[in-house]
Amino acid sequence: MNREPFAEGEFYHVYNQGVDKRNIFSDEFDSLRFLESMELFNSEEPIGSVYEQSFNKDTPQLGGSTPKSKLVNIVAYCLNPNHFHLILEQISEKGISEYMKRLSGGYTSYFNIKEKRKGSLFLGRFRSVHVGTDGYLLHLSAYVNLNNRVHQLDDEAIKLVRSSWGEYTETAKKQLCTKDIILGRFKNKNEYKVYAEDALEIMLERKKNEREMRRLSID
Repeated sequence: MNREPFAEGEFYHVYNQGVDKRNIFSDEFDSLRFLESMELFNSEEPIGSVYEQSFNKDTPQLGGSTPKSKLVNIVAYCLNPNHFHLILEQISEKGISEYMKRLSGGYTSYFNIKEKRKGSLFLGRFRSVHVGTDGYLLHLSAYVNLNNRVHQLDDEAIKLVRSSWGEYTETAKKQLCTKDIILGRFKNKNEYKVYAEDALEIMLERKKNEREMRRLSID
């Protein structure tokens, strides 16, 4: 993980969690703020101190102008209370490294000011895995889009979740993702939805079997 340099035109599963497994989102505003960060920091142009200037806004403002030159294409995402998953395609030299530095650093600054805390929010540098085949990319899209359901979060935690599932299966107001690489393999969104939900059932069954194996090994 993170051993080889990122290459333009290649896809990567990028993820991280809160230090000591702590929540990185305290409320719904925080997860929306992170989502806004994902959009605003995806630019080769410097962003400046937009977050310090916007702390007093009642709600984050999504859907601003699209940058002329993006660092990455965001293929899919899921923001859970204590961790996140992204599928990114690098389209600018060192784009993923720069994007994640801005995203992690900018959100940590916002969160620490809001929560009156200091220090790291995330568990070190982000982790990444190269996605080398189309089959892996399709399966990973289901895993990321439905990651909150993979973890079977409770109703309270679900309130903090932000996922690109709606972009893939509905007419979501927010269009953050480059989806053609995934949806282009299917006749329509409904066919993809069936594929992803079938994949989810397999993932949940595998998790159930793994838990049972661990229990038997302890007994």
